Amino acid sequence: MPASVLESLVISNTTKIVLLVLDGLGDLPNAERAWQTPLEAARTPNLDAIAPLSALGRVLPVGPGITPGSGPGHLGLFGYDPVETTVGRGVLEALGAGMELKPGDVAARANFCTLDSAGIVTDRRAGRIPSETCAKLVALLKEKAARFEDVDIILEPGKGHRFVAVLRGPGLGGEVSDADPHKEGKAIPAAHAMVSGAANEKTARIINAFMQRAAEVLANEHPANAALARGFSARPHFPGYRERFQLRAAAIAAYPMYRGVAQLAGMDLFVPGDSPADAFAVAKQKWNDYDFFFVHVKGTDMAGEDGDFEGKKSVIETVDAALPQLLALNPDVLCITGDHSTPTPVKGHSWHPVPALIHGKWCFADGSPRFHEKACRTGSFSGLASKDLMAVLLANAGRLDKYGA
Repeated sequence: MPASVLESLVISNTTKIVLLVLDGLGDLPNAERAWQTPLEAARTPNLDAIAPLSALGRVLPVGPGITPGSGPGHLGLFGYDPVETTVGRGVLEALGAGMELKPGDVAARANFCTLDSAGIVTDRRAGRIPSETCAKLVALLKEKAARFEDVDIILEPGKGHRFVAVLRGPGLGGEVSDADPHKEGKAIPAAHAMVSGAANEKTARIINAFMQRAAEVLANEHPANAALARGFSARPHFPGYRERFQLRAAAIAAYPMYRGVAQLAGMDLFVPGDSPADAFAVAKQKWNDYDFFFVHVKGTDMAGEDGDFEGKKSVIETVDAALPQLLALNPDVLCITGDHSTPTPVKGHSWHPVPALIHGKWCFADGSPRFHEKACRTGSFSGLASKDLMAVLLANAGRLDKYGA
């Protein structure tokens, strides 16, 4: 549906919508686990209680066979066309970290890694170092690798091994390749201009100088003795939730990247503690101030990337145990889904459709006894494009007028 048509139908209401995103929720049946997925194998009595009263389906984040990144995956869930609405990962990370982006700035997503003596990446996540260690290392780089030529490198630590780098200075461009091999067993590639021009070439030159200096500064650290950088970009602008949907929207997310996407969509940001219960407690505190709540859970994606079936199952069970807190708020519409699939056998994002549940008074419940991939495959809205999910949620919330006479 064209965005202009949807937005022309939006009407005011007092109803509340909750979008609970279990990052990387979708999975594949595991032969060693009786051909079940983690969602199917998980003990989820609270999800089981609402599943028969909910509509089930599978959403396509971008399109058939297309593996989405987290940015496009969330933009689709938020009702933006992820193909037409492109945002660099660096911008998302910087905004999520609360960093101000000025005109001409170039942002990059970065993280610490482990190199061997030959300069080969042996661990892209440096053993998932704790956030405290990341902050210490970022402080070290701020002191010893903060300026190259006439460009300042502004750094901000993130969760675990992640941090954000913003290049600020004259004549920079964002069309630059990643300084990241994207897999272990390779050396860190030099960044280069993907579009010819002095601005992009300058950015590549500056980031390569920074990467070399970072490896020198971190040489005696373990396991994080070098850095990777990717997703170079400048901030775009597009209309937000209040303008598009007449919604006061809140984002409750611990990780910067997801707060970054939400901020671009015009949501106010709130940082919870580490558990789903903490996130639901924030929703309760802010319940009277907002109409739409985006609540993000990262652990499902992390376990999927690690190939950890039991870990992913455990995260799902933890969400389910806390779910009564959210249900007690009595949202008019509750949607539970993921931004993409991260199957444990794949150990990464995949193109597979994502299970989704919509619970509300007018949802036309499918009557399925449980919420999992197999049940969703035959659900009433299976095959829905992710970018059209917001229209369905708005309709269920009584926030869309009829189309035509």
